[in-house]
Amino acid sequence: MVPFLDLKSQYRSIRTDIDEAIARVLESSQFVLGSAVEGFERDFASYCGTRHAVAVNSGTSALHLALLAAGIGPGDDVVTTPMTFVASIAAILYTGARAVLVDIDPATHNMNPDRIEAALTPRTKAIMPVHLHGRTAEMDFITDVANKHGLIVIEDAAQAHGACYRDLKAGSMGAMGCFSFYPGKNLGAYGEGGAVVTDRDDYASTLRTLRDWGMTRKYHHVMKGFNYRMDGIQGAILGVKLRHLDTWNQSRRNHAARYDALLAPRGVVCPPVQKHGHHVYHVYAVRIAQRDRVQKIMQERGIATNIHYPCPVHLQPAYADLGYGPGAFPESEAAGREFLSLPMFPELTESQIDAVCDVMMASIP
Repeated sequence: MVPFLDLKSQYRSIRTDIDEAIARVLESSQFVLGSAVEGFERDFASYCGTRHAVAVNSGTSALHLALLAAGIGPGDDVVTTPMTFVASIAAILYTGARAVLVDIDPATHNMNPDRIEAALTPRTKAIMPVHLHGRTAEMDFITDVANKHGLIVIEDAAQAHGACYRDLKAGSMGAMGCFSFYPGKNLGAYGEGGAVVTDRDDYASTLRTLRDWGMTRKYHHVMKGFNYRMDGIQGAILGVKLRHLDTWNQSRRNHAARYDALLAPRGVVCPPVQKHGHHVYHVYAVRIAQRDRVQKIMQERGIATNIHYPCPVHLQPAYADLGYGPGAFPESEAAGREFLSLPMFPELTESQIDAVCDVMMASIP
């Protein structure tokens, strides 16, 4: 048996530090925000190379508040990609804005920068690239388009903790960068969590106000805000885990290199190599014809896999009102039919990787 993810092994490796950090929060009784969250915000901002990090209760909340802080609302268009988790699109719709989608580049599986300008309208106010699977989007090209047209760039870095484009960390290249700390992420909480990073003082101030019911001081509400605060225990856990993130990401890169070496010579389409920067392999997704058949056989033989994502957002029934139909984004649709995510976590062993590859190759017709 090879699991898709093994959170227990990671916890056991840092149990003492985690348990002590949680105990400090329990002793302080600072259960919502508080000093543990503030400490994590300082450390995470420093890690990302930004002036500020504002911790919230989920990655979806991070996206929602970043869009609001940027002034996005009814009548605005935000350009993003259909090959993402639905939260990327939902957060845009929460503001009253319209999501305008751009197909992926099959060479990167991220938003195709060559198609962005054709998607712009007089209402376009922002571009929201998604760093899919832990690989940064082509940010030079995206920021060039944004600067040319006076647009705001908000990075959806929910899958890219520690990823780099050239020498810049994910989240630091746009006006704001948004992260999820869902438990399975490269940097995961023991529950829900998220953050927005930014260099701009005004955005940070607005984000802090919006996450806490629009208050600038207790019971003094200057904006219509939200209950999007991070729990103290999650801040403490993330503060401990952040110290290990680079080591864990390097393990993921090592695992990906072994997968590549075993699979690519045998004809499997592996994740495209990133030329400029560092992929952090939140997901290691190969592309396989007859994917569903292969996945079923692998499951029967004890290999857990996943699919990120089988159905692009524009084809989800809940988002039919976006106005796109089958064939609108052929590259995203093809990827959705072919992606198969293999086990990927820092504690994965070489023998487990070998077993995954052997079973997969035996499953391919």
